[in-house]
Amino acid sequence: MRSRFALIAFCLALLSACGNKGNDTGKVPEYAVLELRQTTAHLTTSYPASIRGKQDVEIRPQVSGFITKLCVDEGATVRRGQLLFMIDPTQYEAAVRTAKAAVETAKAAVSTQQITVDNKRALNKKQIISDYDLSMAENTYAQAQAQLAQAQAQLVAANQNLSFTEVRSPSDGVINDIPYRVGALVSPSIATPMTTVSDMSEEVYVYFSMTEKDLLALTREGGTLAEQVAKMPAVKLRLSDGTMYGEDGRIDAVTGVIDQSTGSVSMRAIFPNKQHILRSGGSGNVMIPYDENNVISVPQEATVEIQDKKFVYVLQPDETVKFTQIGVYNLDDGKVYLVTSGLKTGDKIVIEGVQTLKDGEKIKPITPAQKEATYKQHLEDQRDGKLETAFN
Repeated sequence: MRSRFALIAFCLALLSACGNKGNDTGKVPEYAVLELRQTTAHLTTSYPASIRGKQDVEIRPQVSGFITKLCVDEGATVRRGQLLFMIDPTQYEAAVRTAKAAVETAKAAVSTQQITVDNKRALNKKQIISDYDLSMAENTYAQAQAQLAQAQAQLVAANQNLSFTEVRSPSDGVINDIPYRVGALVSPSIATPMTTVSDMSEEVYVYFSMTEKDLLALTREGGTLAEQVAKMPAVKLRLSDGTMYGEDGRIDAVTGVIDQSTGSVSMRAIFPNKQHILRSGGSGNVMIPYDENNVISVPQEATVEIQDKKFVYVLQPDETVKFTQIGVYNLDDGKVYLVTSGLKTGDKIVIEGVQTLKDGEKIKPITPAQKEATYKQHLEDQRDGKLETAFN
């Protein structure tokens, strides 16, 4: 008897549940809707950028010869005047010795002509020789002095060429690639420099291009270009691995000419580099923030995308929804879209379950707060074992 009674009770409960389910099929579904308001959006624009040292100096030889010694290695930090390469000095040392001998010879010639001129002047005063003979002697003396000056200039050039066999760093910085090694023949006409010294001491330059439209948006307040640049917001740098550089930068230069082929202007930002994280030749993305006032934003989960077009469900006065196309900014933060067309202040859009809605479907609109309260109540009912209301 007990088993029969239990079976009858179970059947009655099942029939009751089925009856309740059938009654719910005609119930209008609830959807959270959001009333649109104008707001201020904080946007960030990204521009591909290249990193350069404040000074990238190509090291090229000023004399020809074979490299006899490498004094630094790639990636080394060097100081101004530090020795980088040694070029075989043999022929230049010989040239210095030859120039010194020429100077001594010229000095001897000058000394001889000086004696001759002094003697001619004494004889001329006694009218033993003519003025013509004295003038010829003085001209020969002047010629000897000119030859001495020429020999001394050649000695200076020879010493300078000899000093050029020691290739030194023109500035503080970091050594880049070294394509020439010991035994390589180099000359002032080589196509590839011996190396490049990049000044990465305290700051680096980051170069990027911006469209004319974006530049106008940043500098719409007017004033001189220098004043506009000074008012530009601080910028950030996203590195090639996707991480954000820890220091903010500032834009310090804008070219005055717009590239007609691309419609863009070249810009330069300065970033601190005390930790030497940034290296010349690197790449990244400059992130520039700016504010857009009086715009309408919609959650991205409230939109439906069809063939690169975006749609939302707009609530109508009769509580039906209308499938509406909207235009949005090409920039977003991954959470909301900024609307350019299709919606106006005061419109209400469905912000959940849009993938299952249909155009013209009738719904029961509720606020996001009501939706959250209902969700929390269901959780409490499930926890308390109230199964008749937990899933309704």
